[in-house]
Amino acid sequence: VNGFTGLVLTRLDILDDFESVKVCVGYTVNGERIDRFPANTGLLARCEPVYEELPGWDQPTASATELSQLPKNALAYVKRIEELVGCRVQIISTGPRREETIQVEPVFT
Repeated sequence: VNGFTGLVLTRLDILDDFESVKVCVGYTVNGERIDRFPANTGLLARCEPVYEELPGWDQPTASATELSQLPKNALAYVKRIEELVGCRVQIISTGPRREETIQVEPVFT
């Protein structure tokens, strides 16, 4: 109940020119590591993000219409997000237009 089974990553193209991409993988507060997003706003205000840095891809993703067309490091980024969240990415948008979308797996079956 209240869980999710798939993700949609939007505007992957915005990351195309970055040398590296940081992904928040947890938080520290008072020297203690927290692996979940703090539900308490008071606690959140005292948290420092813990980042994992992934290599960028410096190649355009906007023309990609299939997962296999993504640059190697962009695909590695998508796979790492799946690992961290614990579910599959089902759709990736690679630009602002509707046709700039990769449907990784069927969503509405």
